[in-house]
Amino acid sequence: MVRFGYTLMTEQSGPRQLVDYAVKAEAAGFDFLVSSDHYSPWLTTQGHSSYAWSMLGAVAYATHDVEMMTYVTCPTMRYHPAVVAQKAATMQLLSEGRFTLGLGSGENLNEHVVGEGWPAVQMRQDMLVEAIEIIRALHTGELVTYDGQYFRVDSARIWDCPEGGVPLGVAVSGESSIGRFAGLADHLIAVDPLAELIEGWDAAHPAPSRKIGQIPISWDPDREAGVARAHEQFRWFAGGWSVNADLPTPAGFAAASQFVRPEDVAESIASGPDLDELAESVQPFLDAGFTDVAIVQVGDEQQDRFVTEVARPLLQKLRTL
Repeated sequence: MVRFGYTLMTEQSGPRQLVDYAVKAEAAGFDFLVSSDHYSPWLTTQGHSSYAWSMLGAVAYATHDVEMMTYVTCPTMRYHPAVVAQKAATMQLLSEGRFTLGLGSGENLNEHVVGEGWPAVQMRQDMLVEAIEIIRALHTGELVTYDGQYFRVDSARIWDCPEGGVPLGVAVSGESSIGRFAGLADHLIAVDPLAELIEGWDAAHPAPSRKIGQIPISWDPDREAGVARAHEQFRWFAGGWSVNADLPTPAGFAAASQFVRPEDVAESIASGPDLDELAESVQPFLDAGFTDVAIVQVGDEQQDRFVTEVARPLLQKLRTL
């Protein structure tokens, strides 16, 4: 059975609000929570970007059974992988085994802020391989020294380390990245509902694994208002991964998406009050073979109503697909 998650979108809500939404999402029946890990919002109209790890620590204490995950953390530039390993271990202990560390090669938007530039995609993937090797080694609880091409670790140990470490998911987008990461991670993360991704992953990673996707919707009692909000805050979504990974600032995303029309957004993001339409927009992920799909409710304006009034009946419809 497919599991459905709720997205804690740090770019569109403040940290206290996100903790409150997490509690209500668990009560509504979501199976898991995913959190973005950004330094900047995609667009200035979103208006937020708090530190995901502090918020997730609060969520771990405020919830009871719902699983949690970063979607996704880049462990190569803004954070050193040794620090990510420590943070993830602490989250696993705080949540009593409910945490999965989702990893990816990052976006310029968030990683350029430390002033180290933005490497080409091949280098970013090479860095991610080393980062995963370091995280895996540190999650054994043993003393680790590592001397790689991009990272060094000198006599490091995670002192509060969960038994068995932390499950790792990794974001992939095609055959090349599957080949690089299927042997290093436990689970697949992807934003495109492509059956070939699932088939390629299963061929390269025969052990049981989760395939975790994500899709935005814009529920609103008024369809036009839902479309308008999706256009205002999520029109960057139309750029695709190759564009979204490289633009450096919210101003850059605003410029790149200036000619995206509300009707263009409405074609890609289900909006309005029709729960059947919202649920059916998830169908491509189910057809492709994803085991988990996280829902993003666009914007903060209707977020509380979504998690308290809409989520439960929407989940019922999703589970009948």
